[in-house]
Amino acid sequence: MANMTAGQALAKVLEKWDVDHVYGITADSVNNMVDGLYQERENIKYIQVRHEEIGALAASADSKLTGTIGVAFGSAGPGSVHLLNGLYDAKMDHTPVLALVGQSATGVMNTNFFQEMNQDPIFADVATFHKQVVSAEQIPQVVDEAIRSAYATRSVSVVILPDDLSGQKIDYTERQTKPYKQHQLDLAMSSADVNQVTSAIKNAKRPIMWLGKGAQGAREEAIAVAEKFGLPVLSTAPATGIFPTDHPYYMGARGRLGTKSAFEVSQASDLILFVGTNYPFARFMPQDKTFIQVNNNLADLGKQFDANITVLADAKRFLSELANTNYQAETTPFLAAAKQNRHLWLDWLDKLAKDDKNGLRAEGVLQAIKENASDDAIFGLDVGNNTEWSIRQLPLNKGQKFTMSAWYGTMGFGLPAGLAGKLSFPDKQVWSISGDGGYAMVMPDLLTEVKYNLPVINVVLENRAFGYIAHEKIQANQAPYGIDLLGANWGEMANNMGAIGFTVTNLTELHEAMTQINELQAHGNTKPIVLDAKIQNIDPIDTSFMPLETSTFGEDMVNNYRETYDLPVDGQPAFSDILKDFEA
Repeated sequence: MANMTAGQALAKVLEKWDVDHVYGITADSVNNMVDGLYQERENIKYIQVRHEEIGALAASADSKLTGTIGVAFGSAGPGSVHLLNGLYDAKMDHTPVLALVGQSATGVMNTNFFQEMNQDPIFADVATFHKQVVSAEQIPQVVDEAIRSAYATRSVSVVILPDDLSGQKIDYTERQTKPYKQHQLDLAMSSADVNQVTSAIKNAKRPIMWLGKGAQGAREEAIAVAEKFGLPVLSTAPATGIFPTDHPYYMGARGRLGTKSAFEVSQASDLILFVGTNYPFARFMPQDKTFIQVNNNLADLGKQFDANITVLADAKRFLSELANTNYQAETTPFLAAAKQNRHLWLDWLDKLAKDDKNGLRAEGVLQAIKENASDDAIFGLDVGNNTEWSIRQLPLNKGQKFTMSAWYGTMGFGLPAGLAGKLSFPDKQVWSISGDGGYAMVMPDLLTEVKYNLPVINVVLENRAFGYIAHEKIQANQAPYGIDLLGANWGEMANNMGAIGFTVTNLTELHEAMTQINELQAHGNTKPIVLDAKIQNIDPIDTSFMPLETSTFGEDMVNNYRETYDLPVDGQPAFSDILKDFEA
């Protein structure tokens, strides 16, 4: 037992849960809590952000990248409201985050005091756990309970702390209850389930496997199953990298963030093995298939589509059992055709990357990142066209990690994700990739990277437009009103903020900048870097619907689609033609 302020006891609870940094901005309603962090400054870092939203987004990114709960705080009133954007990102992507929220001192509560708000209802929707403490002695226990709840529900917990309570002295004794980080049920495996799935795959003519985030950590098992059963493999966009992106069986993701090969192979399939995903867009796919769904959440089985076969199981354990099946499929013409389709798609992206005769293309920038990224690089992705290009081209085949705002889809996620990545993995190369729209929303927190000597490589793809929304305007036959953006010299602005800035407009300048960045890294650079890439404003190919089959869509629709995206017939044939070539 030790006598200390409740704010210091709070910090000790965070340390017990392996939290080594928290984000926030100090203010009068959190001063005592921040002083508690000061008392524990040797064990836990206070990262002063320039906007509480950045702190909450970074906390969410921390949790997604590491599996350890992210923590952010904000003051009563404005500071707490600013946290909401990042907290909703965590909620929607099912990742544990703790928000510590200041409140007016108990002596002035309910008197219409400055910045006093009834804050609990504000957080009732975003947080599974939301409580306001009523005594100093409660603080460590309630914070511990909040963290357990966040892990158990894979969601957000909020603790509201009247400032005077955090400053009171208490007798603190560390709780002995073990701090479990994972909420994992040991679901019994049924040999009948494994046999049923095995039989269904064997009897299918064009089976594929589709992996979601629930298959995280099951890379080797997924590879074994794909190779044993001869399955082309897709992933959801957030699950990119669970299966190596350079494996010949990997087709990419389906959807607007996807690939031609993934769209076409899933259209042509007659059986889909969904593992660890509750993929919402499956409801829009042709229903002439056998759907098998493997998920460890009973509520997710059959939620998005009517599955023919369902298996309640952990993805890794199920794939391991399936991989041990006494069976080995021969390479089918369908698999060979799928591999060829993927190869041609990658060739096409490579040609786009090398073409800067009309200016720099985003594909060229992503190719340069791919060529210069380390095998264990961390990538923080913003929201918009930059996400499409990144998902299609980033190397996620070895020890790399990436994070994105997948379900909530908030612009401005890239820079705080890079910030979090470098704090959580200080010895690894970290990149953030943003469009100029998202970057402009959060750019002041480049100063946070400068202040804490975080050499993140921040790539800004500037096309002076909300490109992702522009595509939607085009599809809806609407005027591009409100789409254009005022540009800026983001590289020079970075220099003025104490970072290192580069501005590039063609491939030669891009490669020279990458050479200098590599030299800076080799010599122990501690400053953040901004690579301002001035790219052409080109609508990236929409792979959510690809009308390439003349027999189905007619020549006019097919020709219009090909002309829109400069998709040549000779290099990018319809999948039906490839299937014919392989007699599949």
